[in-house]
Amino acid sequence: MATDPYLLERMRSVLKSRNVGWSEKRMFGGDCFMVDDKMCFGTYKGGIMARVAPEEADELAQREGAAQMIHGGRPMTGYLFIEPEGYDMEEDLEFWIGKCLEFNPRAKSSKKK
Repeated sequence: MATDPYLLERMRSVLKSRNVGWSEKRMFGGDCFMVDDKMCFGTYKGGIMARVAPEEADELAQREGAAQMIHGGRPMTGYLFIEPEGYDMEEDLEFWIGKCLEFNPRAKSSKKK
């Protein structure tokens, strides 16, 4: 599924407004935003993949449009899948990106190949 270019621009705008440096990478069939060389958030199957603090994930999954992320039939600890209704409003998108940025300094980076 192709990523909505308007959603990508909205995501970039939030990062720019927070003066965050990032890079983008194609991953999981979507577009991933890397902050400090770590996966922070991205697009996934018509929604958003959010990397959040694992200890907050269950509580955050109670928000509208949010659920535990499943990839390859397995739950991904600390990752949530957000349906479009969960980030349609700008303040909701900013909330999710904020949660991802909040966790990013503690996130482990993947091993370099």
